[in-house]
Amino acid sequence: MSGYVGILVSDACLQNQFTQVELRSLKSHFTSMRRESGKLTLGDLASRMSRLKAVGENLSDQETTDFIAALYPNFNDEVDFESFLKVHLKLHAHASSRTGNPAKNSSAFLKAATTTLLHTISESEKASYVAHINNYLAQDGFLNKYLPIDPSSNDLFEIVKDGVLLCKLINVAVPGTIDERAINTKRLLNPWERNENHTLCLNSAKAIGCTVVNIGTQDFIEGRRHLVLGLISQIIKIQLLADLNLKKTPQLVELVDDSKDVEELMSLPPEKILLRWMNYQLKKSSYKKIVTNFSTDVKDAEAYAHLLNVLAPEHSNPSTLAVKDPLQRAKLVLDLADRMGCKRYLTAKDIVDGSPNLNLAFVAHIFQHRNGLSTQTKQISFLETLPDDAQVSREERVFRFWINSLGNSTYIDNVFEDLRNGWILLETLDKVSPGIVNWKVANKPPIKLPFKKVENCNQVVKIGKQLKFSLVNIAGNDIVQGNKKLILAYLWQLMRFNILQLLKNLRSHSHGKEITDVDILRWANTKVSNSGSQSRMDSFKLK
Repeated sequence: MSGYVGILVSDACLQNQFTQVELRSLKSHFTSMRRESGKLTLGDLASRMSRLKAVGENLSDQETTDFIAALYPNFNDEVDFESFLKVHLKLHAHASSRTGNPAKNSSAFLKAATTTLLHTISESEKASYVAHINNYLAQDGFLNKYLPIDPSSNDLFEIVKDGVLLCKLINVAVPGTIDERAINTKRLLNPWERNENHTLCLNSAKAIGCTVVNIGTQDFIEGRRHLVLGLISQIIKIQLLADLNLKKTPQLVELVDDSKDVEELMSLPPEKILLRWMNYQLKKSSYKKIVTNFSTDVKDAEAYAHLLNVLAPEHSNPSTLAVKDPLQRAKLVLDLADRMGCKRYLTAKDIVDGSPNLNLAFVAHIFQHRNGLSTQTKQISFLETLPDDAQVSREERVFRFWINSLGNSTYIDNVFEDLRNGWILLETLDKVSPGIVNWKVANKPPIKLPFKKVENCNQVVKIGKQLKFSLVNIAGNDIVQGNKKLILAYLWQLMRFNILQLLKNLRSHSHGKEITDVDILRWANTKVSNSGSQSRMDSFKLK
């Protein structure tokens, strides 16, 4: 693609070991280390490599130093970026050989450059996702000329190349994520406009909880089918699981007995809540097994037969449980689901094959259509403590999207709950200011002891003071206790610091000219004007 090159390494074999996302992250770390003393030697590298999260968690400072010393006897030699990458790869390989497993928290980039990988896709999944897209985007004014997409063709991978369909699909999954005025929707897009769409798509996908670590804009341009389909799968999954929380479906409190269990339920990911709901309904039938996954545990279709009989007794068919052949039973299950209006996302063969993605989509669709929970919500006092203030909710949503867009190890659903152990905040600080976190004293989840959480949060506050944040009367324990006002105050300053860093980088690319509010407003107004809107913003103080 013209106009976008990325970070290039002269050694092609070394280049192939990393994605562009990984190269950008490592380049940032390398630049930060070299800036400290003007140059970076092997001696400096031995002491500073442990700051990298993936290295520091697997090797001690002394182990790192000894390993580098064994490879490079002259510690005074200066290190360039390519040498830095080679040392980094060797440290990962060393950690893996010692533990017998890949290094903790490392990306899977210890790959053989000479290996050719053949990525395959599931035609059944592709057909299911195409049907979903045809259904939910059929009325879109821009895309209707491309829809419906033929599921038996590869048209999907051609249509996504301009980025518009994926942006629209994200807005279907989580409405309001993308301001559609920011999407370039001309008939013919130049490379820069396509790149803008793809960047907008990737950043928004990360914000709503998709894992996009090894996906770049070039993958969309080249139509890499396994990566495109993987991203679409995640977006659809997020849409289907959107109601699996107490805010959207308060009736879920039926699954627990007291407020302590409600707190545990709130901390579960949506897939686990869906499994708990399924098992809750199955207890009402004669089915005695516990379903623990959406693959092997449901491939005989027996659990589905019992579940649908509980949810829709008026459509129940005794012969569904009487048949011995799993494929025939799966067909009867889908006939029953069709009568309920829930026959989507999979075929009888997909059930028997144990396709986890399609089975999860099927069960989530059943939950959306008929969850079998009481319309009378239990009165549990704990629910009254859920945040309902509109302003707090808006701010929480903005900070949550921003944190998720940084690509941390864990997706967060609520900043007041999910940041209380301090780990995600430390990861965010490391993204914003590489190398600033001392991972040696950080406590990795799961953290059961409260004082370990306080230690993490104390380091969060200490780093905030290093970055000149105003943290009067804020202590680590305030974060552990979930103090909304103080957490929002910290996040506002952290996000502001990140934006200021971005503006400094823009300044370095604009011949030293400082980027001001006027420049940002001019750019924003131009984008809005180009979309055909007459709206205009003259100040950031406008409400």
